[in-house]
Amino acid sequence: MEIIGKIKKIDETKTFGTSGFRKRELVVTTEEQYPQMLMIEFVQDKCDLLNNFAVGDDVKVNINLRGREWINPEGEAKYFNSIQGWRIEKLQVNSSVPPVEAVDSFQQADNLNEAEPDDLPF
Repeated sequence: MEIIGKIKKIDETKTFGTSGFRKRELVVTTEEQYPQMLMIEFVQDKCDLLNNFAVGDDVKVNINLRGREWINPEGEAKYFNSIQGWRIEKLQVNSSVPPVEAVDSFQQADNLNEAEPDDLPF
């Protein structure tokens, strides 16, 4: 799955426990009728993927959805979901591409038709 949007926030890498588990959080705002602010986790070696990105960058993030169960002290099962990123790339805004001039294309096609007689039966 993938999420496309603008980076709203990038947290610093946090390390947990004696095992050295690393996690870094990214918030992306989607660009749709009702924008969503989605928190995406990058873990372990994937934390470093965020080093070359800044707030305001337009990005595409490849994600996996993760779910887990936790049994509370009363014995009730609780469920949690997370969005885990594994790839991220900057999106380029193509403002430098000149517009296509359709009128010229049609004029060229008309000039070709004038040079050749129309001998189609329909």
